[in-house]
Amino acid sequence: MFVATPADGVAWVTGASSGIGRHVTMDLAKRGFTVIATARRVTELEALAAGHHGAGRIVAMPCDTTDTPAMADLVTRIVADYGSIALAFLNVGSNFVNWLEPFEATKGWATFEVNVKSVVNGLDPLVRHMKPLKRGQIVINASLSGYVGLTGLGYYGASKAALIHLGETLRMQLAPAGITVQVVSPGFVGTPLTSGAPFPMPFLMPVEEASRRIVRGMSRSGFEITFPRRLSYILKILRILPHWAYFPLASRFLSFKPTKK
Repeated sequence: MFVATPADGVAWVTGASSGIGRHVTMDLAKRGFTVIATARRVTELEALAAGHHGAGRIVAMPCDTTDTPAMADLVTRIVADYGSIALAFLNVGSNFVNWLEPFEATKGWATFEVNVKSVVNGLDPLVRHMKPLKRGQIVINASLSGYVGLTGLGYYGASKAALIHLGETLRMQLAPAGITVQVVSPGFVGTPLTSGAPFPMPFLMPVEEASRRIVRGMSRSGFEITFPRRLSYILKILRILPHWAYFPLASRFLSFKPTKK
């Protein structure tokens, strides 16, 4: 299956202004890619681009990833100005749900809109661009929370489960067109998103290490890029258990309930 190199075209990273997206952008640039960095925060993107030195380069191209026409226009501009997109990391993700009021509808829908709509908005123009070229690599950032239902991560985990399902479908559907689809399923990573979580986070990983693992996975063609392995294996086992066994185990050992207000 196709694995992108800098000679094949540019890389595009959404959610590039902070967290995993920012570090993956830097690591891809270090590998020689011209990386188009997209997010809403213009100042952070420009600082990221200006601060990079060495192999490759980073180009700031701001966009609201939940804006469908704007995302289509952005892909058109990237191709016109910098050539074909060989690798795309659709990474935007957030959680607007208040841990103490987990069923607030407006914030639940806002979480879905950012996590799912942003990916869908990127997929549409990307696939249209890559299909005639008969090559491309699309990487979707999901989460281990999408594997199983976990108390406290309902809307967030459900949005990530949708991305895993979508990625599995696209892997089969787009392979004949020469497009490689991968899904990243990280555990807890030290980013602004997790900094305010009011519960213990097992196997918390520094964002720099998470980025290295993601970029290393991009250099291969395997479908799933997941870490840390210990937590991944635990959730994979839980996923195949019958519900009568799963619910008491998950409730006891993997219940992310607030420990402080």
